[in-house]
Order: sequence, then structure tokens, then C-alpha cells
Amino acid sequence: MIISSLLDTDLYKFTMMQVVLHQFPGAQVEYRFKCRNEGVDLCPYLDEINEELDHLCTLRFRERELDYLRGMRFIKSDFVDFLGLFQMNRKYISVSPSPDKPGEIDILIKGPWLHTILFEIPVLSIVNEIYFRRTQPSPAYAEGRRRLQQKIDLINQTPALAKVKDAELRIADYGTRRRFSRLWQEEVILACKAQLGNVFAGTSNVLLAMKHGLTPLGTMAHEYLQACQALGPRLRDSQTFAFESWAKEYRGDLGIALSDVFGLEAFLRDYDMFFCKLFDGARHDSGNPFEWGERMIRHYEANRVDPRTKTLIFSDSLTFPLAIELFLRFHERTRLAFGIGTNLTNDLGYTALQIVIKMVRCNGQPVAKLSDTPSKNMCDDENYLRYLRQVFEIKG
Repeated sequence: MIISSLLDTDLYKFTMMQVVLHQFPGAQVEYRFKCRNEGVDLCPYLDEINEELDHLCTLRFRERELDYLRGMRFIKSDFVDFLGLFQMNRKYISVSPSPDKPGEIDILIKGPWLHTILFEIPVLSIVNEIYFRRTQPSPAYAEGRRRLQQKIDLINQTPALAKVKDAELRIADYGTRRRFSRLWQEEVILACKAQLGNVFAGTSNVLLAMKHGLTPLGTMAHEYLQACQALGPRLRDSQTFAFESWAKEYRGDLGIALSDVFGLEAFLRDYDMFFCKLFDGARHDSGNPFEWGERMIRHYEANRVDPRTKTLIFSDSLTFPLAIELFLRFHERTRLAFGIGTNLTNDLGYTALQIVIKMVRCNGQPVAKLSDTPSKNMCDDENYLRYLRQVFEIKG
């Protein structure tokens, strides 16, 4: 089966899940699936997807996996005890043909946030791997290895990086959700570990980090700040409520703030001197990365914070050439890190699936993000989107 361990997911699922257990255990949520590729028909794979989901919901955390999580400084013992009892419940997820969009499928995840939060990453991995198994029965692994080696060589042989890369350039794997396959992601990670040395910072995949002695990476995702739209005292304060709740849980650890749930302008209005000093940095996930980097540096300076003490993480549709260009632009002015997803784990010459699962409701209320890349927005309530734009003074 495609998923053989509940650790085969991104670290930020666990870091968010711990906050949910401690602060929002009663929250009820709804997630929906979307494929952004035109003309991709996933309906022929419904039976196989459902079989994989049946298997996923039989898995439990193994003792050695729980021990690994317990060894992380920011994971608390009661959360690990909860995971020892945890099992995904099949009644919270359904997969069916879309009734109004021929060729598309509906994946609906609905139930307690605490018991549904772990579905997203393995479900996306399952859909991806089944699709490529069926459409590419003889994968072009030789081409994939050639492309991967080209990327590694670009890091190791770019003259401008020669003097600084080992000390400052950090690239990580963020590609679990859109990987070509589980085995291919592992091969990619091992090649990067062997050939990139300290440049390869680690992986968001907790299972592969445990298995290969890598650093697991991640903090928060959009769903956390989206849910806080319904869980906080009022909508306008939901972003600050989310950051304060995070700080309450982690007391200064895991201090990377996600910057694009309401767009950069709204983020900077809330990310005041207190948060500039409290958090270790911010993550870019939509909009022009160069403009974002310049704005963040100016914002830190305006709040009397030395940007050289903070970390900017870039993770939006990154390629190796773009990561290098960003690094050379900013490395003398701030700390940097790069998370590469699809371009690292699904680059064998085929068109990658652009599939997502996004939270659309929390406690019966619509939730959404209004990122700096409009095509990434996902909400089924246009009135709520208009209200969000008004509340956060977002144009468009």
C-alpha cells in the first residue's frame, strides 16, 4: 500500500495538531479537494483511492515512532500519549465523482479538527501516486535522475556560491504531498543528502527524517490561520490571535510565521514590533518572492529589528535556479532557507498534478485565505470572501 506509516506526513501537521489538542479540541472543520490541472480525469481511480483510504484508516503509530516524536524538544508528552491512542476514522472522509463537474472527483473531509487534521498529506500522496502509476506504468527514472543530478550540480558548481553556500545556503525537501511516489521521494532525499552536504537542511517528511537521520522541518500551515478566523474573538484580530496562540504553545520555539493568508499588506499590519522580535522569521508562499523579501527586510528595519538576525523561508513553487537567485539577492542581508516541493520530488518530465486539500469551514463558518497569488484562493462562499476583503482592507 502507498502509506505504511502515519509518520509519512509533514511535520507541521503534528505541530499544528498539538495546538489543536491543547487549545481547540472541540473545533469542527471541513476540508475539500481541488485539482487545478485542466482536463485531468481522476474518476477511473476512485476504487483504488478508496481502497488506499481504507488501509490508511487501519494504521496506528508504532512505539518507535512515538519515541521519535517524544524526542523532539517541542513535542509534549501528553500529545504523544494521545497519538498512541490515535487512529484515522473512515467516517470522516468520502471520495466520489463530482455531481456537477464531469471528470472531477470530490474528496470531503469533515469532522473534529483533532481527528481530521492528519488526512491531508497522505490523501494527496495517495492520489498522486495512483495517478502516475496508471498514467506512467514505465516511469522515466533515468530522466528523473538526470534532472536531479543537474540540480545538484547547479548547487555544487555555480561559481557565485562557491565561497558562501556551505555556511549559509539551506535547501530542504517539502515535496511529500505532490511526490511522484514514496520510493522516488526517498531516492531524491538520499541523493541530496549524499551530494549536497550541509546545504541539504532536511525534509518536511517525518518518516524519512527518522529513517535517514535528517532534520524534520515545519511549523504552521494556512489551515491553522484559517481556522482561527472562526475560533478567535473577532475576525479582524484572527491573525494576531493565531500568532499569540502559537506563541502560548511553543514559548518562542518553532517561530516561523506564515505571511500570506490575507496577503502581505494585511500580514505586515499585524506583524508589529512585538511579533517581529518574538518570531524567528516568516515564510513566503505566494506572490513575487523578490518583492516579498525586500518588503520583509524593510519591515524589520522599520520595527528596529536587525533583519540579519531573522530567517526568511521561501517555499512557493521553488526551483533550484530560483532558490539560487533569491539566495544571491538576500544572503548578506538576512538569514535564508528554501523549501522545494514538486520540482524536487516530481520532476521526471511529466506534468505534475496541482492538487490541494484546503479547509473551507470551521465550526460551521466559512474560512478562507486571500493570498498574493489569487489562483491559490479557495472558498465556497463569495459573500465571505467579500467580507474578508473589507475587514482586512484587501483590494480586488
